[in-house]
Amino acid sequence: MAITAAMVKELRDKTGAGMMDCKKALTECGADVEKALDWLRQKGLSKAAKRADRATSEGVIACASTTDKKTAVIVEVMTETDFVARGEKFQAFAKSVVDELVNSSIDDLSVFQDRVNDLVASTGEKTVLGRFIRMSVPQGIVGAYVHSNSKLAVLVEVNTSKPADETVADLAKNIAMQIAASNPLALDADSLDPTLLEREREVYRQKALAEGKPEKIIDKIADGAVKKYCKEVCLMEQAYIRDDKISIQDLVKAAAKTSGMDITIGKFVRIQLGA
Repeated sequence: MAITAAMVKELRDKTGAGMMDCKKALTECGADVEKALDWLRQKGLSKAAKRADRATSEGVIACASTTDKKTAVIVEVMTETDFVARGEKFQAFAKSVVDELVNSSIDDLSVFQDRVNDLVASTGEKTVLGRFIRMSVPQGIVGAYVHSNSKLAVLVEVNTSKPADETVADLAKNIAMQIAASNPLALDADSLDPTLLEREREVYRQKALAEGKPEKIIDKIADGAVKKYCKEVCLMEQAYIRDDKISIQDLVKAAAKTSGMDITIGKFVRIQLGA
């Protein structure tokens, strides 16, 4: 009986073994899928199935950008242990996935499942592709930052009125690092959930009342507290981590003046492995 691609796929889906191992198993077992399944188990190659219920709390967040930095992607690649996550094969796999994604329109990570299965067969640990984010700007730069432990990554849109220069590139990198360090909730106060702001305002109103503050200044106290809160959680109002005497808004204005173009910060995303 001839060995077909469908038979190989069926065996891979059931076992997680590599493609060549599945072909060999089918060859050894006369193209009998069930016998081939047992053959792989006997050889210790049916690893994905055995690992299916294992936790994947370790791994890396891989990142890649196009040459012009107008597009960047981040992908969460998770496995069972930090030992495997730091391994050469795992790192190379994660890099190959983001490199392919950033230079294509692929938006379904299931296309990588065969390669995931090959990695599982090689490392002996369950591996899954988690969150995937692609960000692009028509003009400007997508700032990207991956923390040194590869477990935290940021993407941020830096839109410009002219082609981006080195000043914009530096700004994009610094803002991405700012987001990684300060974890803002929103771009600015207008982007914050009004319900959240009202809750903060009410907390400080009640606090001021409990402290016996005069009724006529209660709202003023609450408004002041909300403004302070916005400076802590809104990116554009945050103090710059490298110079707390200026805000991110000031940093952007300075870069725009230096480069002679309009610069606006758009959406951003910050993901931490497994969070």
